Amino acid sequence: MIRICVYTFILASLLIACKKEQPLSITAQNFTEKELSICDTGCPEITVNYIQIEGDGERANNINSRVKEFIIDALYLGEETSSPSATSIAEAGTQFVKTYQTHTAEFPDMELEYFVEINIRETYNSPQLLSLEMHQYLFTGGAHGYGATFFENFDAQTGQPLTIDELFKDKKSLVKLVEKEFRKAFEIPENESINATGFWFEDDRFHLPESIGFSGSNLVMIYNQYDIASYAAGPIELEIPLKKVESYLSFSIQ
Repeated sequence: MIRICVYTFILASLLIACKKEQPLSITAQNFTEKELSICDTGCPEITVNYIQIEGDGERANNINSRVKEFIIDALYLGEETSSPSATSIAEAGTQFVKTYQTHTAEFPDMELEYFVEINIRETYNSPQLLSLEMHQYLFTGGAHGYGATFFENFDAQTGQPLTIDELFKDKKSLVKLVEKEFRKAFEIPENESINATGFWFEDDRFHLPESIGFSGSNLVMIYNQYDIASYAAGPIELEIPLKKVESYLSFSIQ
């Protein structure tokens, strides 16, 4: 009887272990305009560096689909009220080039120089969480281009994207802690307005940025240009050691 119980315990342990996904296998990928048949001469520069999860399971498909979606959106030059029709990175690149060619044909006397750079990299990878930093920079003429950095956080076991509310617990207390760290980093006295030194927080109230991720042993928060300051101020970034926010996290950092 004891022997049967031992065997049952071992079998149950093995079944539980099998249910846990293996560590993510991540490879680096890249794409440029040179891969497009439409680009024999006179093409805008397209540089895309991204990661891909190996395998064809649901977890890999969930993450890879989100990565592809970000790249396609970043290459889209259509109306903001519509969505890109491309279903692959190559197709999105072709549409980017065709839009450039249309614009140069409409304005032959203008020297139009378009280029786009997209970088997606892994910044945090644990058995529970995968965090990807997604950066895009687009130039379509004018005084300057526009760049932005975002984070996408995934459940490392399922590949499902996680919302801010799913990443943290007691968000209200977390906001208070982050504001304290923000004031300290940017030398804003506690008894003064959060906008006292020139920031643009709406209604003079501190709020978390849309871009929140994890890198190494830090929680990273990025306010992109125009979020809370002028374009000239550049991105506003705040890093807080994970140890300081550990009690607010919905996952273990051990």
